[in-house]
Amino acid sequence: EIASPNLDAELNGLWGGLIILGNAPISADAASVQIEGIPPSDQNGLYGGTDATDNSGIIRYVSIRHGGANIGEGNEINGLTLGGVGSGTIIENIEIVANQDDGIEWFGGTVNVKNAIIWNAGDDAVDTDQSWGGTLDNFIVVNPGDECFELDGPEGTMVAKHTIMNGTVYAANADGLVDNDPNSNVDMSNVYFRNIKAGQDFDQMPTDYICVFQNLQVTLPEGTVVTDFFKDGSDAFVTVVPMGANTVGADITKFQTWSWAVVSGALNGF
Repeated sequence: EIASPNLDAELNGLWGGLIILGNAPISADAASVQIEGIPPSDQNGLYGGTDATDNSGIIRYVSIRHGGANIGEGNEINGLTLGGVGSGTIIENIEIVANQDDGIEWFGGTVNVKNAIIWNAGDDAVDTDQSWGGTLDNFIVVNPGDECFELDGPEGTMVAKHTIMNGTVYAANADGLVDNDPNSNVDMSNVYFRNIKAGQDFDQMPTDYICVFQNLQVTLPEGTVVTDFFKDGSDAFVTVVPMGANTVGADITKFQTWSWAVVSGALNGF
């Protein structure tokens, strides 16, 4: 069965999560550091290196559900943690359902992720750190607990840019839309924001690096204007469209037949 027969789609914290650690470059205070949530005494938690094309294998058609349990030194675990994972790794057609912490978090590396659903993350849906240098292409975010995107910049001397493209964001009860830092280093395009509400925002434009935001679309709540949500000049890259009239966003057909979010009807109307 694709949809769970006995667990709620918001139930989280039943186990840890999927952690993949590689030898690709990271931007931190050392070439290799310890992943969050794993005790420093466990050397299996080290990630980072010098091989940008490092290969951690192939992950396809995997639904990661009900994770985020506290498994080490006060840290919850993300649904999918990618620490220093290289571009030789293939990750596509991935679904994260009801994780207590973030949906997917990248810590540096160069890996690309394609066709991803992040549904009911307890914290951020998409979290990027330590100069991840890959691409997230064709994705759906549904109802995260904190930010839809938390996009952090480098923590060391290595600087790389990541790309986020072709996504649909159903913000619902999220605290925010896009949380940038001054040193965030990201290009974002063809993303549709819908079901947003007061208090959610794209908070600031990065200033330390040249970032490109383009072809963003949003459906606004009645009686609001785009600058209520897209701050610091980011409204210049946003087009307001009626619900369902978006011309950018995720290709939903890529998630048919295999994802709980689709077969349960959670994406009806997308």
